[in-house]
Amino acid sequence: IDLNRVNIVGSLPPELGLLTNLALLHVNSNRFCGGVSKTFARLRLLFEFDLINNEFVFGRNVRKTKGPKAVVADEGLARSAGGGFREDSGGDDVDIIIVGAGVAGAALACTLGKEGRRVHVIERDLTEPDRIVGELLQPGGYLKLIELGLEDCLGDIDAQRVFGYALYKDGKSTKLSYPLEKFHSDVSGRSFHNGRFIQRMREKAKTLRNVRLEQGTVTSLLEEKGTVKGVQYKTKNGEVITAYAPLTIVCDGCFSNLRRSLCKPQVDIPSCFVGLVLENCELPFANHGHVILADPSPILFYPISSTEIRCLVDVPGQKVPSIANGEMANYLKTVVAPQVPPELHDAFIAAIEKGNIKTMPNRSMPANPQSTPGAILMGDAFNMRHPLTGGGMTVALSDIVILRDLLRPIPDINDAYTLCKYLESFYTLRKPVASTINTLAGALYKVFFASPDPARKEMREACFDYLSLGGVCSNGPIAILSGLNPRPLSLFLHFFAVAIYGVGRLLLPFPSPKRVLLGARLLSGASGIIFPIIKAEGVRQMFFPATLPAYYRAPPV
Repeated sequence: IDLNRVNIVGSLPPELGLLTNLALLHVNSNRFCGGVSKTFARLRLLFEFDLINNEFVFGRNVRKTKGPKAVVADEGLARSAGGGFREDSGGDDVDIIIVGAGVAGAALACTLGKEGRRVHVIERDLTEPDRIVGELLQPGGYLKLIELGLEDCLGDIDAQRVFGYALYKDGKSTKLSYPLEKFHSDVSGRSFHNGRFIQRMREKAKTLRNVRLEQGTVTSLLEEKGTVKGVQYKTKNGEVITAYAPLTIVCDGCFSNLRRSLCKPQVDIPSCFVGLVLENCELPFANHGHVILADPSPILFYPISSTEIRCLVDVPGQKVPSIANGEMANYLKTVVAPQVPPELHDAFIAAIEKGNIKTMPNRSMPANPQSTPGAILMGDAFNMRHPLTGGGMTVALSDIVILRDLLRPIPDINDAYTLCKYLESFYTLRKPVASTINTLAGALYKVFFASPDPARKEMREACFDYLSLGGVCSNGPIAILSGLNPRPLSLFLHFFAVAIYGVGRLLLPFPSPKRVLLGARLLSGASGIIFPIIKAEGVRQMFFPATLPAYYRAPPV
């Protein structure tokens, strides 16, 4: 039956359910209203059911029970290849759908659940993740975790306290401690197994009666006239289900397949991390992250349990040596191992021999949202930065605090358009913290990356020596990196202080034309590093957010 575009007004008669040999029903672009009768569950041979561009109203979830292949749903009902439908009465009692239960999704579920929101979380895989990133939470992120009441999720996972960083270059080292003097003794960084932390937050979410955690793969957002009404997802049993809520929050991670519906992604992959676990050895500086300014790019070490140390080797570009044919092991032994501190060398070689080597692309993506009624992006699906500085979880948790506070005075979130206009303030309020951490990560990676350019070499050397000076020269940058003082202006001033320090060393005591030229190139190179990152973040949003109208948006009455 094909009734497309014939301007029919009315409802679908329940008698259509008697046509048990019906294979195709198209009523696209008419003025049908009402709902779908339960008699349609008899249509076991129905191959395609197209309801788009009508005026149907569905108050409950609708399940597709059979059929090999599903396509994008619209108008509140799965339009699918094959199968009848049955209704799921759970749809009316959901305020918010969260796509993804990683760090951002699980923390968000706990937070909104404790706020009294009825939350449905859909996660692709509820088993414990095994990842090589998201393992170091900066002190600023830990403070946000406390603010959300989730600090207990770091208990019983053998999380290690982190008090700062040790920086190595050409045999020299310097220790950079977090400025924690003004905080409670419990405040510090934390490092741990990412999967254990996520599972603890998922378990906490499950204890909330108004939070439902389900394993399933979200295939599409359901849109009606530009407003997101919910999602279509496939359960682990293969059922295709449509679920509805006034607000859908997408936080399905760095590999998000939904972000294109809600933003204009500009993903850059400057390098990859190669991950190893070193066992039964001690770091030269206990309870500190270690950054080795190696050639061609940095190497990181930090504890993830009382007996394990994570090593992350940065490999420039998008291709890494093959693990399968032994190229990776050879690269690590011949290129990387000679640059590893002597105290860790034997454990590093043993970890290579053990063979549990993992890789992960390092992605960066500025936040570039499109305000869409009924939906919002968060976490790595929304905004990414190079993981060198370990700032991702701090940004995500800070965003959750902002979103929670914005939603708190609104008991009814059913008016999608009004809520969307109000939540534009979220994108403005998050900018100072997020853009500072993002800019630092991008700039620091480019400074620490080994380059044959003499000006870049001078900048790298100047950065190491500037941080080694101590006092404000080390406390200022480490306060920014730790998330304790994420102020854009402070970052900008310290970055150019490093550049001017480098130029000063070149010109003193006696400048020569060659050194003046090198100093000019150093300043030019520093500008070429930081200004494109700031431009991508947005100069006005980053430095002058109070000049934007959205900054003052009040909650709808």
